[in-house]
Amino acid sequence: MGNCCRSPAAVAREDVKSSFSGHDHGKRGGDSASAVGNKKKAPITVLAGVPKENIEDRYLVDRELGRGEFGVTYLCIDRDTRELLACKSISKRKLRTAVDVDDVRREVAIMRHLPKSSSIVALREAFEDDNAVHIVMELCEGGELFDRIVARGHYTERAAASVTRTIVEVVQLCHKHGVIHRDLKPENFLFANKKENSPLKAIDFGLSIFFKPGERFSEIVGSPYYMAPEVLKRNYGPEIDIWSAGVILYILLCGVPPFWAESEQGVAQAILRGLIDFKREPWPSISESAKSLVRQMLEPDPKLRLTAKQVLEHPWLLNAKKAPNVPLGDVVKSRLKQFSMMNRFKRKALRVIADFLSTEEVEDIKDMFKKMDTDNDGIVSIEELKAGFQNNGSQLAESEVQMLIESVSNNGKGTLDYGEFVAVSLHLKRMANDEHIRKAFSYFDKDGNGYIEPDELRNALMEDGADDCTDVANDIFQEVDTDKDGRISYDEFVAMMKTGTDWRKASRHYSRGRFNSLSLKLMKDGSLNLGNE
Repeated sequence: MGNCCRSPAAVAREDVKSSFSGHDHGKRGGDSASAVGNKKKAPITVLAGVPKENIEDRYLVDRELGRGEFGVTYLCIDRDTRELLACKSISKRKLRTAVDVDDVRREVAIMRHLPKSSSIVALREAFEDDNAVHIVMELCEGGELFDRIVARGHYTERAAASVTRTIVEVVQLCHKHGVIHRDLKPENFLFANKKENSPLKAIDFGLSIFFKPGERFSEIVGSPYYMAPEVLKRNYGPEIDIWSAGVILYILLCGVPPFWAESEQGVAQAILRGLIDFKREPWPSISESAKSLVRQMLEPDPKLRLTAKQVLEHPWLLNAKKAPNVPLGDVVKSRLKQFSMMNRFKRKALRVIADFLSTEEVEDIKDMFKKMDTDNDGIVSIEELKAGFQNNGSQLAESEVQMLIESVSNNGKGTLDYGEFVAVSLHLKRMANDEHIRKAFSYFDKDGNGYIEPDELRNALMEDGADDCTDVANDIFQEVDTDKDGRISYDEFVAMMKTGTDWRKASRHYSRGRFNSLSLKLMKDGSLNLGNE
């Protein structure tokens, strides 16, 4: 359930009015969200005591706002009041196990249980039909915290303190009412509106759980970069939320996560080592008070970690209005840009995958490219790109539009041709499945020995006319060749393609099965003892 509430694209009121006159947007939403008219055998009832009801009777389901592993979030309009709301529809077909069903029940129960707060998205109602569970909530139109970090590239200390206070107040409220959030990250906070001083709201409780004092949990859940060490060790309590909030604070202040690597296993090992870098820019110019709070929130021992109350009483937050209001420097913005861009190898691999795609798979992307290429010259300029998103509307989040624009700005040409456009769009849509990745790997592995050698990579990069291939190839090998045997195996290639250099996209992806196998690997290689050294 974790990642389906996304920041909505700006919603023009005129569009909504037109939805009521002649254009039945609801039909499309209904097909996806509730599959009205599907006469198959009625599946299980998820929400006890709630009468089954067709969502279309009460709400007009409009455009898609975002999607996650289980659910799709739509803009919806109350047919009586015409109020704009968000509806997260969770397909019952995807609830394959009892654990999945329990997760949905618990998500609804927790949203009903938590008291009303200006810092938590308000639940309107939850109900189900034969095909889906629908969670109707207030609509937050100001975009994700995630997007604002990307747009600004950094925060001042004062802005970071204000955001941190809100996040920790949510943690305090959850803990006070017996709930561990378990998936705190920038994507799970939306701004209520587009104003600079908009309230910030927590929006996703899909991985949250009820707890009693002293109760411990062992299930690995959450997003790799924000996981506390005790989650990886499978023995944790509510303290994990403070750790995640500390990771967010670190990112707010410097533009990158404190624990980072190219693979999930590498990230996990960095978390268990717990070494926090305060040497790189802009840390030397950040106040000691801010650094002390980061250290105490990222304390490896949960017994010594600050509680939510102690964080809120920390001098840096108590005196937030006196915190420096000076921008933290261009280095933060440029680092974030570099970090969110695909490396050249990955871009090339995506171009290869694009060539293998069927007509149906690229039809949507092709249509979008045609609409944006207004002068029909076969390339899209940055102006055409911006205008195209504005005129045609887009299901991409603001951060994703920004990444497309940045990829144009940073490739030296200021334009994207059709192949490049498909490649970047693929990266954003995560369309690359295993079969596509296997084909891309074979493209680089010219001699078919199961490994990409340095010269094979250099030659492939030279096809794009790059001059500095040796340096680029060496840098790529440093990042991707995790076992340092001087060649890239298929598994290392897959890890790069699925995680890659973009921590923001990687952090959206969640899989229980993968984390469980990761935990077993860490146990075998002794990493789980790192934190005890």
